[in-house]
Amino acid sequence: MKSDCEKVAAIVIKYGGNHDSLISILQDIQSEYHFLPEDALRAVASQLDLPLIQVYGVATFFKAFSLKQRGEHMVSVCLGTACHVRRAPAVLDEVKRQLGIEPGETTEDMRFSLETVNCLGACALGPILVVDGKYHGQMSPGKIKKALRKGKRNPEG
Repeated sequence: MKSDCEKVAAIVIKYGGNHDSLISILQDIQSEYHFLPEDALRAVASQLDLPLIQVYGVATFFKAFSLKQRGEHMVSVCLGTACHVRRAPAVLDEVKRQLGIEPGETTEDMRFSLETVNCLGACALGPILVVDGKYHGQMSPGKIKKALRKGKRNPEG
């Protein structure tokens, strides 16, 4: 997937072409495309007059950024100690079963991407499942279908 040069340019302009806004620019691009396309990184480097390696370095340093195309809905399962002892592995197994993918993968229809994280900072609510930034605490395999339902809905209805 290629990015739209005009959209990328508009995002850079929104931040005044300021080098200090690189992270914000990359966040906006990722929000638009669900990942950071290579041509968008090249355009940002050119427009900010920065070496591509510097833009790439920022894009790969932060876990929030992805260079691989992600699905429309991001699903994260916490496997930190508190969540782990509260059966997070069983939650992960059920998410994998329902979506048909492994962590780091995206469904064929590009609707869902799955990742695991080491801690979400909400240990008292574990195990935690996050769908599109919304935390679902005290998750169990039986509650997963409801948490994923929003993304499984037909876009028309």
